[in-house]
Amino acid sequence: QVQLVESGGGLVQAGGSLRLSCVASESIVSFSMMGWYRQAPGKQRELVAVITSGGSRNYADSVKGRFTISRDNAKNTIYLQMNSLKPEDTAVYFCYALSGLRGSWGQGTQVTVSS
Repeated sequence: QVQLVESGGGLVQAGGSLRLSCVASESIVSFSMMGWYRQAPGKQRELVAVITSGGSRNYADSVKGRFTISRDNAKNTIYLQMNSLKPEDTAVYFCYALSGLRGSWGQGTQVTVSS
């Protein structure tokens, strides 16, 4: 199973920016989809953004216009650029990869936005 390692989380003030990275242990070229999900305390995990192997992107309505997902196949890495952060963006952010019928999750990285 592919290993996914996230980084880039931290504490930031409202209105600030962070960039999350997710590095895969193998080539992501064949991964049909990769994405970011988040889970806030007491809430269910929710989709934030996904990107397909063809480069198509989808975002949750709550982050459209503020977050951008991208992938660098040469580095086996996807990114999530988060701008204009809000306190409600506070959550653990998880990387997800889908290869064939096999899905894999990272361990998560904490993002905390203070008001």
